[in-house]
Amino acid sequence: MLDGDRPGVRRDDLGTASIKRTSRTVTSPRPPRNPLHLYLALLQHACPDYSEGPLVLPAKKGEWIVNNDFPVPTPGPKDVLVKIVATALNPVDRKIPKYGMIIENFPYVGGTYAAGTVEEVGAEVTNFARGDKIFYQGWFDNPRATFQQYGIVPAEVVAKILDNITFEQAASVPLSLSTVATGLYNHDPKARSVGFTAPWEEAGSTSFSGKPAFIIGGSSSVGQYAIQFAKLSGFSPIIATASLHNEALLKSLGATHVIDRKLSHDEIVREVSKIVAGKPVEYAYDAISLADTEPIAYDVLAPGGSPLLVLPDVIPAEKKKEDDNKKIVVVFGNVQTPENRQLGVDLYRHLTEYLEKGLIVPNRIEVLPNGLAGIPEGLERLKADKVSAAKLVGRPHWETP
Repeated sequence: MLDGDRPGVRRDDLGTASIKRTSRTVTSPRPPRNPLHLYLALLQHACPDYSEGPLVLPAKKGEWIVNNDFPVPTPGPKDVLVKIVATALNPVDRKIPKYGMIIENFPYVGGTYAAGTVEEVGAEVTNFARGDKIFYQGWFDNPRATFQQYGIVPAEVVAKILDNITFEQAASVPLSLSTVATGLYNHDPKARSVGFTAPWEEAGSTSFSGKPAFIIGGSSSVGQYAIQFAKLSGFSPIIATASLHNEALLKSLGATHVIDRKLSHDEIVREVSKIVAGKPVEYAYDAISLADTEPIAYDVLAPGGSPLLVLPDVIPAEKKKEDDNKKIVVVFGNVQTPENRQLGVDLYRHLTEYLEKGLIVPNRIEVLPNGLAGIPEGLERLKADKVSAAKLVGRPHWETP
Protein backbone atom coordinates (compact mmCIF):
# COMPACT_ATOMS: atom_id res chain seq x y z
CA MET A 1 0.00 0.00 0.00
CA LEU A 2 1.06 3.58 -0.47
CA ASP A 3 2.37 5.51 2.51
CA GLY A 4 1.01 8.82 3.66
CA ASP A 5 -2.26 10.35 2.49
CA ARG A 6 -4.59 8.18 0.46
CA PRO A 7 -5.44 9.43 -3.03
CA GLY A 8 -8.91 10.85 -2.80
CA VAL A 9 -8.64 14.61 -2.98
CA ARG A 10 -9.43 17.00 -5.79
CA ARG A 11 -6.90 16.90 -8.56
CA ASP A 12 -6.13 20.54 -7.83
CA ASP A 13 -4.74 19.20 -4.54
CA LEU A 14 -2.41 16.68 -6.15
CA GLY A 15 0.42 19.14 -5.89
CA THR A 16 -0.48 21.88 -8.33
CA ALA A 17 -3.27 24.29 -9.04
CA SER A 18 -5.46 23.48 -12.04
CA ILE A 19 -3.78 23.41 -15.42
CA LYS A 20 -5.31 25.43 -18.24
CA ARG A 21 -4.97 23.36 -21.40
CA THR A 22 -5.85 26.30 -23.61
CA SER A 23 -3.26 28.73 -22.21
CA ARG A 24 -0.71 26.08 -21.26
CA THR A 25 -0.06 27.79 -17.92
CA VAL A 26 0.86 26.01 -14.73
CA THR A 27 1.46 27.26 -11.20
CA SER A 28 4.25 26.20 -8.92
CA PRO A 29 3.61 22.86 -7.25
CA ARG A 30 2.65 22.62 -3.60
CA PRO A 31 4.55 19.80 -1.89
CA PRO A 32 2.26 16.76 -1.78
CA ARG A 33 2.71 14.12 0.90
CA ASN A 34 1.59 11.05 -1.09
CA PRO A 35 4.15 9.51 -3.52
CA LEU A 36 1.45 9.09 -6.18
CA HIS A 37 0.48 12.74 -5.80
CA LEU A 38 4.15 13.78 -5.98
CA TYR A 39 4.63 11.86 -9.21
CA LEU A 40 1.60 13.50 -10.82
CA ALA A 41 2.53 16.95 -9.59
CA LEU A 42 6.10 16.75 -10.93
CA LEU A 43 4.83 15.39 -14.24
CA GLN A 44 2.39 18.25 -14.58
CA HIS A 45 5.02 20.84 -13.67
CA ALA A 46 7.50 19.43 -16.20
CA CYS A 47 4.92 18.92 -18.97
CA PRO A 48 2.25 21.61 -18.97
CA ASP A 49 0.50 19.95 -21.93
CA TYR A 50 0.22 16.64 -20.11
CA SER A 51 -3.37 15.92 -19.06
CA GLU A 52 -3.91 13.53 -16.21
CA GLY A 53 -7.64 14.16 -15.98
CA PRO A 54 -10.26 11.69 -17.19
CA LEU A 55 -12.33 11.80 -20.37
CA VAL A 56 -15.77 13.04 -19.32
CA LEU A 57 -19.19 14.04 -20.54
CA PRO A 58 -19.94 17.39 -18.90
CA ALA A 59 -23.69 17.08 -19.49
CA LYS A 60 -26.37 14.86 -21.02
CA LYS A 61 -25.93 14.72 -24.81
CA GLY A 62 -22.67 16.62 -24.44
CA GLU A 63 -19.32 15.95 -26.08
CA TRP A 64 -16.36 14.12 -24.59
CA ILE A 65 -13.67 16.37 -23.11
CA VAL A 66 -10.55 15.83 -21.01
CA ASN A 67 -11.15 17.37 -17.57
CA ASN A 68 -8.42 17.75 -14.95
CA ASP A 69 -10.71 18.63 -12.05
CA PHE A 70 -11.41 15.11 -10.78
CA PRO A 71 -10.34 13.09 -7.74
CA VAL A 72 -8.16 10.04 -7.78
CA PRO A 73 -10.61 7.38 -6.53
CA THR A 74 -10.16 6.02 -3.04
CA PRO A 75 -10.36 2.21 -2.76
CA GLY A 76 -12.54 0.64 -0.11
CA PRO A 77 -11.39 -2.28 2.05
CA LYS A 78 -12.29 -4.87 -0.62
CA ASP A 79 -11.14 -2.83 -3.62
CA VAL A 80 -7.94 -2.24 -5.51
CA LEU A 81 -6.78 1.07 -6.97
CA VAL A 82 -5.51 0.53 -10.50
CA LYS A 83 -3.15 2.54 -12.65
CA ILE A 84 -4.98 2.09 -15.95
CA VAL A 85 -2.56 1.37 -18.78
CA ALA A 86 -5.12 0.50 -21.46
CA THR A 87 -8.86 0.97 -21.90
CA ALA A 88 -10.99 -0.32 -24.78
CA LEU A 89 -13.87 1.37 -26.56
CA ASN A 90 -17.43 0.06 -26.77
CA PRO A 91 -20.38 1.20 -28.92
CA VAL A 92 -22.27 2.16 -25.76
CA ASP A 93 -19.66 4.88 -25.16
CA ARG A 94 -20.94 6.74 -28.22
CA LYS A 95 -24.61 5.94 -27.58
CA ILE A 96 -24.60 7.45 -24.09
CA PRO A 97 -24.02 11.02 -25.36
CA LYS A 98 -25.98 10.54 -28.59
CA TYR A 99 -29.20 9.34 -26.99
CA GLY A 100 -28.78 10.67 -23.45
CA MET A 101 -29.14 7.12 -22.14
CA ILE A 102 -28.12 5.33 -18.92
CA ILE A 103 -26.32 8.23 -17.21
CA GLU A 104 -28.13 10.87 -15.15
CA ASN A 105 -25.31 12.33 -13.03
CA PHE A 106 -22.76 14.61 -14.67
CA PRO A 107 -19.95 15.20 -15.27
CA TYR A 108 -19.55 11.51 -16.12
CA VAL A 109 -16.31 9.60 -16.73
CA GLY A 110 -16.71 7.01 -19.47
CA GLY A 111 -15.29 3.58 -20.17
CA THR A 112 -15.85 0.04 -18.90
CA TYR A 113 -12.78 -1.93 -20.06
CA ALA A 114 -9.45 -1.68 -18.26
CA ALA A 115 -6.04 -3.27 -17.86
CA GLY A 116 -3.24 -1.94 -15.71
CA THR A 117 -1.22 -2.36 -12.54
CA VAL A 118 -2.34 -2.44 -8.93
CA GLU A 119 -1.36 0.82 -7.25
CA GLU A 120 -2.95 0.20 -3.85
CA VAL A 121 -4.97 -2.58 -2.20
CA GLY A 122 -7.77 -2.29 0.34
CA ALA A 123 -7.28 -3.49 3.90
CA GLU A 124 -9.15 -6.77 3.32
CA VAL A 125 -7.57 -7.67 -0.03
CA THR A 126 -5.14 -10.58 0.20
CA ASN A 127 -4.92 -11.97 -3.33
CA PHE A 128 -3.37 -8.94 -5.04
CA ALA A 129 -0.37 -6.75 -4.31
CA ARG A 130 0.96 -3.47 -5.59
CA GLY A 131 2.52 -3.96 -9.02
CA ASP A 132 0.34 -6.91 -10.10
CA LYS A 133 -0.77 -6.70 -13.72
CA ILE A 134 -4.56 -7.07 -13.93
CA PHE A 135 -7.64 -6.49 -16.07
CA TYR A 136 -11.25 -5.91 -15.12
CA GLN A 137 -14.65 -4.54 -16.11
CA GLY A 138 -15.60 -1.04 -15.06
CA TRP A 139 -18.97 0.43 -14.18
CA PHE A 140 -21.10 3.48 -14.96
CA ASP A 141 -19.89 5.67 -12.11
CA ASN A 142 -16.82 7.83 -11.99
CA PRO A 143 -14.62 5.95 -9.48
CA ARG A 144 -15.08 2.66 -11.37
CA ALA A 145 -14.97 4.11 -14.90
CA THR A 146 -11.96 3.45 -17.12
CA PHE A 147 -11.41 6.49 -19.37
CA GLN A 148 -9.01 7.81 -16.73
CA GLN A 149 -5.56 7.14 -15.36
CA TYR A 150 -6.64 5.64 -12.04
CA GLY A 151 -9.76 3.65 -11.18
CA ILE A 152 -11.03 1.29 -8.50
CA VAL A 153 -12.62 -2.14 -8.75
CA PRO A 154 -13.70 -4.85 -6.29
CA ALA A 155 -10.83 -7.33 -6.04
CA GLU A 156 -13.12 -10.34 -6.41
CA VAL A 157 -13.83 -9.47 -10.06
CA VAL A 158 -10.25 -8.94 -11.18
CA ALA A 159 -7.95 -11.31 -13.07
CA LYS A 160 -4.18 -11.26 -13.38
CA ILE A 161 -2.40 -10.76 -16.68
CA LEU A 162 0.41 -13.17 -17.48
CA ASP A 163 3.29 -12.57 -19.87
CA ASN A 164 1.59 -14.13 -22.91
CA ILE A 165 -0.69 -11.13 -23.53
CA THR A 166 -0.22 -7.37 -23.40
CA PHE A 167 -2.14 -4.78 -21.42
CA GLU A 168 -3.81 -3.68 -24.63
CA GLN A 169 -4.94 -7.21 -25.49
CA ALA A 170 -6.21 -7.78 -21.96
CA ALA A 171 -8.20 -4.54 -22.12
CA SER A 172 -10.21 -5.95 -25.04
CA VAL A 173 -11.61 -8.76 -22.91
CA PRO A 174 -13.80 -7.63 -19.96
CA LEU A 175 -17.10 -6.22 -21.20
CA SER A 176 -17.42 -8.24 -24.40
CA LEU A 177 -16.57 -11.48 -22.66
CA SER A 178 -18.93 -10.74 -19.75
CA THR A 179 -21.73 -9.93 -22.18
CA VAL A 180 -21.53 -13.50 -23.43
CA ALA A 181 -20.85 -15.25 -20.12
CA THR A 182 -23.59 -13.53 -18.12
CA GLY A 183 -26.16 -14.32 -20.80
CA LEU A 184 -25.17 -17.96 -21.03
CA TYR A 185 -24.08 -19.19 -17.62
CA ASN A 186 -25.68 -17.13 -14.86
CA HIS A 187 -27.89 -19.17 -12.49
CA ASP A 188 -29.19 -16.25 -10.42
CA PRO A 189 -33.00 -16.19 -10.76
CA LYS A 190 -32.92 -12.41 -11.36
CA ALA A 191 -30.32 -12.62 -14.12
CA ARG A 192 -30.97 -12.18 -17.81
CA SER A 193 -29.58 -15.56 -18.77
CA VAL A 194 -30.45 -18.92 -20.27
CA GLY A 195 -28.64 -20.55 -17.32
CA PHE A 196 -26.51 -23.05 -19.24
CA THR A 197 -23.94 -25.10 -17.33
CA ALA A 198 -20.68 -23.15 -17.46
CA PRO A 199 -17.46 -24.67 -18.84
CA TRP A 200 -15.88 -24.50 -15.38
CA GLU A 201 -18.78 -26.43 -13.80
CA GLU A 202 -19.18 -30.21 -13.75
CA ALA A 203 -20.00 -31.54 -17.24
CA GLY A 204 -19.97 -27.97 -18.54
CA SER A 205 -17.65 -28.81 -21.42
CA THR A 206 -19.68 -31.81 -22.58
CA SER A 207 -23.34 -31.03 -21.89
CA PHE A 208 -23.87 -29.48 -25.32
CA SER A 209 -21.78 -31.85 -27.43
CA GLY A 210 -23.24 -32.28 -30.89
CA LYS A 211 -25.72 -29.42 -30.49
CA PRO A 212 -25.55 -26.55 -33.01
CA ALA A 213 -24.84 -22.96 -32.01
CA PHE A 214 -25.66 -20.00 -34.25
CA ILE A 215 -23.92 -16.64 -33.79
CA ILE A 216 -24.80 -13.48 -35.69
CA GLY A 217 -21.99 -10.94 -35.97
CA GLY A 218 -19.19 -13.40 -35.38
CA SER A 219 -16.41 -10.93 -36.14
CA SER A 220 -17.66 -8.35 -33.64
CA SER A 221 -15.91 -8.23 -30.30
CA VAL A 222 -18.85 -9.92 -28.54
CA GLY A 223 -19.30 -12.36 -31.41
CA GLN A 224 -15.71 -13.57 -31.16
CA TYR A 225 -16.17 -14.43 -27.50
CA ALA A 226 -19.53 -16.06 -28.23
CA ILE A 227 -17.75 -18.37 -30.66
CA GLN A 228 -15.06 -19.21 -28.12
CA PHE A 229 -17.52 -19.95 -25.32
CA ALA A 230 -19.57 -22.10 -27.69
CA LYS A 231 -16.43 -24.11 -28.32
CA LEU A 232 -15.61 -24.33 -24.61
CA SER A 233 -19.15 -25.57 -23.95
CA GLY A 234 -18.84 -28.27 -26.60
CA PHE A 235 -21.36 -26.97 -29.14
CA SER A 236 -20.99 -28.32 -32.67
CA PRO A 237 -21.37 -27.18 -35.36
CA ILE A 238 -20.66 -23.54 -34.51
CA ILE A 239 -22.11 -21.38 -37.26
CA ALA A 240 -21.40 -17.66 -37.50
CA THR A 241 -22.35 -14.85 -39.84
CA ALA A 242 -19.64 -12.37 -40.81
CA SER A 243 -17.94 -10.73 -43.74
CA LEU A 244 -16.12 -13.51 -45.52
CA HIS A 245 -12.75 -11.78 -45.28
CA ASN A 246 -12.93 -12.62 -41.56
CA GLU A 247 -13.64 -16.32 -42.12
CA ALA A 248 -10.12 -17.52 -41.29
CA LEU A 249 -10.08 -15.56 -38.03
CA LEU A 250 -13.43 -16.95 -36.89
CA LYS A 251 -12.47 -20.51 -37.74
CA SER A 252 -9.27 -20.07 -35.73
CA LEU A 253 -11.48 -19.16 -32.74
CA GLY A 254 -13.71 -22.21 -33.11
CA ALA A 255 -16.34 -21.52 -35.76
CA THR A 256 -16.94 -24.52 -38.00
CA HIS A 257 -18.91 -22.60 -40.64
CA VAL A 258 -19.03 -18.93 -41.64
CA ILE A 259 -22.00 -17.58 -43.60
CA ASP A 260 -21.72 -14.34 -45.55
CA ARG A 261 -23.54 -11.69 -43.55
CA LYS A 262 -24.56 -9.98 -46.81
CA LEU A 263 -26.97 -12.78 -47.69
CA SER A 264 -30.67 -12.16 -47.25
CA HIS A 265 -32.70 -13.26 -44.25
CA ASP A 266 -34.12 -16.28 -46.06
CA GLU A 267 -30.77 -17.25 -47.56
CA ILE A 268 -29.07 -17.28 -44.16
CA VAL A 269 -31.87 -19.38 -42.64
CA ARG A 270 -31.55 -21.88 -45.51
CA GLU A 271 -27.76 -22.06 -45.16
CA VAL A 272 -28.05 -22.82 -41.44
CA SER A 273 -30.64 -25.49 -42.18
CA LYS A 274 -28.31 -27.18 -44.67
CA ILE A 275 -25.42 -27.19 -42.21
CA VAL A 276 -27.33 -28.62 -39.23
CA ALA A 277 -28.96 -31.30 -41.43
CA GLY A 278 -32.07 -31.70 -39.33
CA LYS A 279 -30.59 -31.08 -35.90
CA PRO A 280 -32.62 -28.53 -33.92
CA VAL A 281 -30.89 -25.22 -33.23
CA GLU A 282 -31.65 -24.38 -29.63
CA TYR A 283 -29.16 -21.57 -29.05
CA ALA A 284 -28.55 -18.39 -31.06
CA TYR A 285 -26.49 -15.37 -29.97
CA ASP A 286 -27.12 -12.15 -31.87
CA ALA A 287 -24.10 -9.96 -31.19
CA ILE A 288 -25.52 -7.24 -33.47
CA SER A 289 -29.20 -7.22 -32.45
CA LEU A 290 -30.73 -4.84 -34.97
CA ALA A 291 -34.08 -4.96 -36.72
CA ASP A 292 -32.63 -6.94 -39.63
CA THR A 293 -30.70 -9.48 -37.52
CA GLU A 294 -32.94 -10.38 -34.58
CA PRO A 295 -35.64 -11.98 -36.77
CA ILE A 296 -32.96 -14.19 -38.34
CA ALA A 297 -31.88 -15.47 -34.94
CA TYR A 298 -35.51 -16.10 -34.01
CA ASP A 299 -36.38 -17.94 -37.24
CA VAL A 300 -33.31 -20.19 -37.13
CA LEU A 301 -34.26 -21.52 -33.70
CA ALA A 302 -36.30 -24.63 -33.08
CA PRO A 303 -39.29 -24.45 -30.70
CA GLY A 304 -38.01 -24.04 -27.15
CA GLY A 305 -34.81 -22.40 -28.33
CA SER A 306 -33.26 -19.25 -26.89
CA PRO A 307 -32.17 -16.17 -28.84
CA LEU A 308 -29.77 -13.99 -26.83
CA LEU A 309 -29.81 -10.30 -27.77
CA VAL A 310 -27.47 -7.47 -26.79
CA LEU A 311 -29.99 -4.72 -27.59
CA PRO A 312 -33.74 -4.44 -26.96
CA ASP A 313 -36.07 -6.98 -28.54
CA VAL A 314 -37.43 -5.68 -31.86
CA ILE A 315 -38.54 -9.03 -33.23
CA PRO A 316 -41.92 -8.51 -34.95
CA ALA A 317 -44.82 -9.63 -32.79
CA GLU A 318 -46.31 -11.69 -35.60
CA LYS A 319 -43.30 -14.00 -35.52
CA LYS A 320 -43.85 -14.91 -31.88
CA LYS A 321 -46.21 -17.87 -31.59
CA GLU A 322 -47.63 -18.99 -28.26
CA ASP A 323 -46.58 -22.57 -28.81
CA ASP A 324 -42.99 -21.94 -29.94
CA ASN A 325 -41.78 -21.55 -26.34
CA LYS A 326 -38.78 -19.53 -27.40
CA LYS A 327 -37.15 -17.70 -24.48
CA ILE A 328 -35.84 -14.32 -25.58
CA VAL A 329 -33.00 -13.07 -23.38
CA VAL A 330 -31.83 -9.45 -23.60
CA VAL A 331 -28.43 -9.61 -21.98
CA PHE A 332 -27.03 -7.09 -19.51
CA GLY A 333 -23.39 -8.06 -19.45
CA ASN A 334 -21.75 -6.41 -16.49
CA VAL A 335 -20.37 -8.35 -13.55
CA GLN A 336 -20.73 -5.36 -11.20
CA THR A 337 -24.52 -5.80 -10.75
CA PRO A 338 -25.78 -7.84 -7.78
CA GLU A 339 -27.44 -10.50 -9.94
CA ASN A 340 -24.29 -10.92 -12.06
CA ARG A 341 -21.69 -10.68 -9.31
CA GLN A 342 -21.34 -14.36 -8.41
CA LEU A 343 -21.08 -15.28 -12.08
CA GLY A 344 -18.38 -12.61 -12.34
CA VAL A 345 -16.47 -14.01 -9.37
CA ASP A 346 -16.55 -17.50 -10.89
CA LEU A 347 -15.62 -16.23 -14.35
CA TYR A 348 -12.67 -14.12 -13.21
CA ARG A 349 -11.40 -16.99 -11.10
CA HIS A 350 -10.80 -18.92 -14.34
CA LEU A 351 -9.90 -16.19 -16.83
CA THR A 352 -6.16 -16.09 -16.20
CA GLU A 353 -5.94 -19.83 -16.86
CA TYR A 354 -8.14 -19.61 -19.95
CA LEU A 355 -5.98 -16.85 -21.42
CA GLU A 356 -2.73 -18.58 -20.50
CA LYS A 357 -3.81 -21.81 -22.23
CA GLY A 358 -5.28 -20.06 -25.25
CA LEU A 359 -8.78 -21.29 -24.48
CA ILE A 360 -9.86 -17.65 -24.68
CA VAL A 361 -8.06 -15.44 -27.20
CA PRO A 362 -8.34 -11.64 -26.93
CA ASN A 363 -9.62 -9.57 -29.80
CA ARG A 364 -7.21 -8.15 -32.28
CA ILE A 365 -6.48 -4.62 -31.12
CA GLU A 366 -5.66 -1.25 -32.62
CA VAL A 367 -4.08 1.31 -30.31
CA LEU A 368 -5.38 4.83 -30.75
CA PRO A 369 -2.98 7.80 -30.72
CA ASN A 370 -3.13 10.81 -28.38
CA GLY A 371 -4.11 9.08 -25.17
CA LEU A 372 -7.52 9.94 -23.76
CA ALA A 373 -7.99 12.72 -26.31
CA GLY A 374 -7.86 10.15 -29.10
CA ILE A 375 -10.88 8.22 -27.83
CA PRO A 376 -13.63 10.47 -29.30
CA GLU A 377 -12.20 10.00 -32.80
CA GLY A 378 -12.22 6.25 -32.22
CA LEU A 379 -15.88 6.42 -31.19
CA GLU A 380 -16.65 8.23 -34.44
CA ARG A 381 -15.02 5.37 -36.35
CA LEU A 382 -17.26 2.92 -34.52
CA LYS A 383 -20.28 5.03 -35.44
CA ALA A 384 -19.23 5.04 -39.11
CA ASP A 385 -18.73 1.24 -39.07
CA LYS A 386 -15.05 1.67 -39.96
CA VAL A 387 -13.77 -1.00 -37.56
CA SER A 388 -13.78 -4.68 -38.49
CA ALA A 389 -12.76 -7.64 -36.33
CA ALA A 390 -10.68 -5.45 -34.01
CA LYS A 391 -10.99 -3.62 -30.71
CA LEU A 392 -9.94 0.01 -30.43
CA VAL A 393 -7.80 0.68 -27.36
CA GLY A 394 -6.65 3.93 -25.75
CA ARG A 395 -3.74 4.47 -23.38
CA PRO A 396 -4.67 6.94 -20.61
CA HIS A 397 -1.04 7.62 -19.68
CA TRP A 398 -0.04 8.90 -23.09
CA GLU A 399 0.35 12.64 -23.39
CA THR A 400 -2.87 14.35 -24.40
CA PRO A 401 -2.31 17.39 -26.64
